[in-house]
Amino acid sequence: MSGEAKGRREDLNLFSEKPMMLAFDGGKRGIGAGGGEIEGLVITEWKDIRMELLLRLVSLVDDRTLIIASGVCSGWRDAICSGRTHLCLSWCKNNMNNLVLSLAPKFTKLQTLVLRQDKPQLEDNAVETIANYCHDLQDLDLSKSFKLSDLSLYALAHGFPNLTKLNISGCTAFSDVSLEYLTEFCRKLKILNLCGCVNGATDRALQAIGRNCSQLQSLNLGWCENVSDVGVMSLANGCPDLRTLDLCGCVCITDDSVIALANRCPRLRSLCLYYCRNITDRAMYSLVHNRVKNKPAMWESLKGRYDEEGLKSLNISQCTAITPLAVQALCDSFPALHTCSGRHSLVMSGCSNLTSVHCACAVQAHQTASSITYSAH
Repeated sequence: MSGEAKGRREDLNLFSEKPMMLAFDGGKRGIGAGGGEIEGLVITEWKDIRMELLLRLVSLVDDRTLIIASGVCSGWRDAICSGRTHLCLSWCKNNMNNLVLSLAPKFTKLQTLVLRQDKPQLEDNAVETIANYCHDLQDLDLSKSFKLSDLSLYALAHGFPNLTKLNISGCTAFSDVSLEYLTEFCRKLKILNLCGCVNGATDRALQAIGRNCSQLQSLNLGWCENVSDVGVMSLANGCPDLRTLDLCGCVCITDDSVIALANRCPRLRSLCLYYCRNITDRAMYSLVHNRVKNKPAMWESLKGRYDEEGLKSLNISQCTAITPLAVQALCDSFPALHTCSGRHSLVMSGCSNLTSVHCACAVQAHQTASSITYSAH
C-alpha cells in the first residue's frame, strides 16, 4: 500500500473510531483516555479537530455520513456546509422532503444536487426552499418527483439563473406553460431531460426552448407523445449546438423533423428515433446529403479528423418503413456508425428487412474470414 493510501485509510479509521468512543461515554472524557493526539495537537473536544483535517476526513465518506457529521456541532456544520458543492440525497428512502427542508438553508454553496427518488417524496415546498438558498446550483436532478407541480418550476426559474443541467424525467404534472416560463429565465441550459414529461414536453415548450436556450446540447424527449414536427423544427432552428437528441416514442414526428436536424444541427452526434414509425428513407437520405454537402468545409477545418465527426449513434429500431438501401448509404457516409458485434452504434432492432445492412468494418471482417477459409482449402 502506498504511503498516501495508507494515510487516507488511517484518517478514515480515526474518523470512524473516535466518534464511537465518544458515543459510549457521552462525550465526557474527550477522544480516548486523556484525549487523542494528531500531529502534536491534543484533541479533547470535537471542536479541537483542525478544520483542514476535518475537511479531508469528510472528503473520504459518502454523503449520508457527511450529513451525520454536519450535525455534530455548529463548527463542523459551518465548515462542512460552506465547503460542499456536490450533494446526493437519493439514498434517503422515506423522509427526503423534510431532509431537504432542513439542509437547503445550510448547504448554500451547492452546485450539484441529486434528488432522484424510487418513490415520490419531494413536494413543492422543498424545491422552493432550495431555490431560496442555493443560488449557485448548476446541476439539478429531480427525476421521478411525481408530487411536484408547476410551482416548483416557477421557483427554479427565479432561483437558478446559472442552471446548465436539469433532469425532470418522469415529472408528469408539469405543464408546458411552466416549462416555457422556466426557459425564459434559465437560458444557460445545456442538458435537459424531459423523458416521460407527457404534459410538459409539447410543441409549445419546444418552441420556447428553441427561442431561449441556444446553448442546449442534449435533450431527452423520450415518450413525449405530444411532440410533433412543429416543435422539433423550432428546436433545430434555435439550438444549432445540439449534439444528443432522444425522440424515442415521439410517434407524431415525420421525416420533416430529421431533415430540419440535418440542416440546422451540424454537431449532432447521437439521435434516437426508436418507434418513430413515420420515418422513411427521405429522412435517412437527408442526413447523407448534408454529410456530403458539408464534407469539404469540415475536412478543411478538422484537418484529417473528418471520420471522427458526424453521427456516432443512431437508433432506428421499429422504424419499419426504412429500406436497406437508404440505411446502407447512411452507414457508408458515417464511419462511426457500426453494426458489428460489440459496437452496435447503429441499432435496428425490430427491422427484419435491414439485416443486410453492414458497416465497413463488419464487411472487412467478413472478407478476411472468407479469405482465410479460402486459403485453408
